[in-house]
This record gives sequence, structure tokens and C-alpha cells, in this order.
Amino acid sequence: MDMHILTVILLGIVEGLTEFLPVSSTGHLILASELLGYDAATWAMFNVVIQLGAILAVVVLYWRTFWAVAMGLLRREPASWRFLRNLVIAFIPAAVIGLAVHDYVEMLLGAPMVVAVALVVGGVAILLIERMAKDNRYHGIADIPLPQVIGIGLIQCIAMIPGVSRSGATIMGALTLGVERRTAAEFSFFLAIPTMLGASTLELLKNGDRITSADVGWGSIALGFLVSFIVAVIVIRWFVGLVSRRGFIPFAWYRIAAGIGAILWLSLR
Repeated sequence: MDMHILTVILLGIVEGLTEFLPVSSTGHLILASELLGYDAATWAMFNVVIQLGAILAVVVLYWRTFWAVAMGLLRREPASWRFLRNLVIAFIPAAVIGLAVHDYVEMLLGAPMVVAVALVVGGVAILLIERMAKDNRYHGIADIPLPQVIGIGLIQCIAMIPGVSRSGATIMGALTLGVERRTAAEFSFFLAIPTMLGASTLELLKNGDRITSADVGWGSIALGFLVSFIVAVIVIRWFVGLVSRRGFIPFAWYRIAAGIGAILWLSLR
């Protein structure tokens, strides 16, 4: 198989596997670029845009939820309006802060050691939060009060540091604020839709003219999109069942092991 196509498929798999797990999809894509030895700058926009394939997986798997909310909005049901309000309010901090620090975040995308350290620190944080967060008062997205929603939105912004994990920050923030595990995971799925749509749109507006002149073309993006979509569908189904039974501890230990391994590799190469 052509190495270019193999790289596209591999990055699509990495994106689909890691976008909704608390392990940092961006961090894994950055480390993959170092491991495979390709030019990360050339593939930067590819990595952002194929995230939309993973986002489509959420829409497909949870279409009944979105349909029910849409019908509830038409009928002016309070629960549906609270659901929409919570997603919009939680998204606003990432939109505002993301625009303000976009250039700085792009600079960090070229720093694999930042990713490695963030993986370890995030893993330790998950272990601590899982031990301390026992107050599970909120069992539905529409049930989360506004102050907690604002807190989750602000905590999500920490994930602008590569390696932190958007889903991990959102889920752990929700747990510390009293949201039960399954609801915290699903809130992170739904919040990913406006967040990643915004990030991909911004990237296309700023750098869309580069994509046809670079080694990565629209055909490669389409293939990466499809691969990330298929893998994400499988991962989301598995992930919700796992965290309901065992929590997030396995992902904490994975992050710590992967981060330490990356630090050693980056230091010794």
C-alpha cells in the first residue's frame, strides 16, 4: 500500500480511537507525526478537519436524542430548552478564549514534549478526581444547573494545551461538579459538536487555500474523515459501556504509561 494512503488511514484510526476517550486525540496525532517522521505542519489542517468524521459519529449514534430535543424545542418543553442552553453556555468559553489564544495554541501544536508531560499530569489528575468525586447529583444534561455548566465550559478550555484532552477535561470537570459518569461522558460527546465544528471552520478559513498545494489533498481528507467516522462509532459504543462499569481509571494509567514512554523516547532519540 502507498505510504501516503497508509498514513491517512493510520491518522484516521488514531483520531477515531482517541477523540472521545480522555487521552487527547490532538496529542496522539502530534506524537504520531514524530514517530512516523512526517512533516507535522503539512498534516496540521488534515488532523483538524478529520475530527469532523468523529463528530458525525456522535450525530449518527445519538440522532434520537437530537430529534427528541428538536421536537421538544418546537413544543417549548423546558427540559429541551435547558439541554440546548447548557450546550450553548458550555461552548461559549472555548469559543471566546480559543479565538484569543489561537496563535499560541498553534505554536504548542509543534511541541511534542508538552504533549508527553500533559499526558502524565492528566493521568494523575484523573486518578485523583476518580478518588474524590463521589457526589453524583445530576443524571441528565438538562438537569445540570447553570453554574456547573459554566464551570464545565471553563474547564474545557484547559484542553487547548495539547495532550490535556478536550473530552478528558470536560468529563473530569463534570465529575468534580457533581455529574454522574455516563451523563458526563455524553455531555462531552455533545459539546464536541460545536467545539470541533468551530475549530475546523476556523482552520479552513485561515488555511484552506493551502490544502490543494500541499501533499495532503481533499481526497486524503475524505478518506481520513471516513476512517475516523467508522472507528469513532465503534469506540463511542464501547466507551459508554466501559465507564458505566469501571469508570475512567484504565485511561488514567494508559495516559501515565504513554506519557512516560513518550518523554523517554523524545529525550533519548
